[in-house]
Amino acid sequence: MNDPAKNKGGRPRKKVKRQEQLAVMCNLLERKVISSRARKAGLTISEYLREIGLNGNLTIRTFPPQILEFTGKLNHLSANINQIAKKRNTNEQFSPIDRAELKLLSEEIKQLAIKIKKYIK
Repeated sequence: MNDPAKNKGGRPRKKVKRQEQLAVMCNLLERKVISSRARKAGLTISEYLREIGLNGNLTIRTFPPQILEFTGKLNHLSANINQIAKKRNTNEQFSPIDRAELKLLSEEIKQLAIKIKKYIK
């Protein structure tokens, strides 16, 4: 059994630690192009350069538009829920407009859940 005194918490150790640094010299334009291509591929610059260097090509991560829509909706809903929590934590009362917005948010969440279930099937 693990000794709780030894567990200091924090981030778990990685199985394969990357500790070798490789510097690449480039001009500003080249850096912007590399950065842009890495962003389009959904990777960090390090991941992008490592993938290109090791494999000679790149498998671009693409998501269907439905997944991007779901993610956008969830981010929007998350921001709204955060605002609600902030209001409740300061002991402010909800106005009738706030209550109506909550009802709309609830419906949006239900519709999003239905869309996700349909997409998965």
